[in-house]
Amino acid sequence: MFLNTDFLYDDEIKLVLKYTYIGNASKQLVPGYRFFICDHGGKEIGICDLRIGHNGRTYFGGNIGYEIYEPYRGHHYAAKACRLLFELARKHDLGYVLITCNPANIASRKTCERLGCQFLGEVDLPADHELRRDGRIRQCIFRVDL
Repeated sequence: MFLNTDFLYDDEIKLVLKYTYIGNASKQLVPGYRFFICDHGGKEIGICDLRIGHNGRTYFGGNIGYEIYEPYRGHHYAAKACRLLFELARKHDLGYVLITCNPANIASRKTCERLGCQFLGEVDLPADHELRRDGRIRQCIFRVDL
């Protein structure tokens, strides 16, 4: 099910596998990968995930998630990591991936625009969705066809 990820690097960053996780259909959890985003010297500059599959949970939470640590922001590392994750998603025959973000997260919205994502809209989160624990009530949904 999980693939070799040694090819996930470009001229600035590499994705280093932290762990994989199996899905749980009864909880709508799809399998996925968690990576450290590192520079070529091995310094960890962020983290990212690729969730394999599509369901109601990935519609609101996305197939791809990322965080760039504050000292390293502003260098488009999130977009670079997403492009690498697109390659892995293609190998899993996903067809498309969703990236979602809080409407107030301007940096993440710009990352999605930089990637050429299609904006599907801003939607209300279901009342029982775990993202509401953070105080969110709405989510922006972006799609990238692979």
